[in-house]
Amino acid sequence: METSSFVARLRPRSDPQEIAGRLTELLDADECVLSVFEEKPGVWAIELHFSEAPDEAVLRDIIAAATDDELASTLSVEKIEARDWVAASLAGLSAVPAGRFVVQGSHLRGTESPSRIAIEIEAALAFGTGHHGTTRGCLLVLDELIKRKHPRRILDVGTGTAVLAIAAARALHRPVLASDIDRTSVKVAQANAHANRADQYIRFVHAAGVDAGVFRRNAPFDLVFANILLRPLQRLSAPIARLVPPGGHVILSGLTNDQKTAALAFYRAQGLVLIKTVRLEGWTTLLLTRPRHSRPAVARRSRAI
Repeated sequence: METSSFVARLRPRSDPQEIAGRLTELLDADECVLSVFEEKPGVWAIELHFSEAPDEAVLRDIIAAATDDELASTLSVEKIEARDWVAASLAGLSAVPAGRFVVQGSHLRGTESPSRIAIEIEAALAFGTGHHGTTRGCLLVLDELIKRKHPRRILDVGTGTAVLAIAAARALHRPVLASDIDRTSVKVAQANAHANRADQYIRFVHAAGVDAGVFRRNAPFDLVFANILLRPLQRLSAPIARLVPPGGHVILSGLTNDQKTAALAFYRAQGLVLIKTVRLEGWTTLLLTRPRHSRPAVARRSRAI
């Protein structure tokens, strides 16, 4: 029999993914599940889902310790009556076409054109189901890129539900390294890759940034996705650029239209060149490359994924 659950909500002003990562380290994964989503462009929310009522005072102290008192003051806790939320959410969830790809729930299986690569993603506790201008923008750029290029090694930074990693693996049949700062996202991503018959190509790692040894050992990457947010994109500009060889490409998103210049400046400083911009629903996706005459960004890789 279904029972009620509880959801605690926070509304961070900035860096929701980074804050979520800090909270994940402090909270018991067996007692709650964390999700991050965008209520509208630039307005983010973090939800903590509990099967039993949490102690609000203790929870507020944990949040304050991980972030600050200002964010802790936005905490609200709501009791959710038993309901089949997945079925309810899927009822209004339509397929999202993006070039050769289409992102959809399993309730739409078999309805896609045979010429499309269908990626099945259910309503899940991680960012990126395809129903967003950033994810769709990345898929459209990927679709155009692989008409003329065939990346052999791919990196997906901040994989979320693994839509982009799955799309690259299914289209190219090449190894993909996918990382996320959020442990819940990694678990969801692994399940999605298995459901989409892409797990044989994708290795998932829980990591903040791209400085861990696993990234260096598998570099260089011919294609890097980074669909995150402006500030982490800026912080990661040099580490990401070091992983990209001459002729390699980077797809950046998670940017509002007015953040393009701020993000682009950091990557141009690393020797990358803009070759395409896609704007969808108030969001910008950038395709950059390292010119072939550039100095190699990293040493030759020493180990396979």
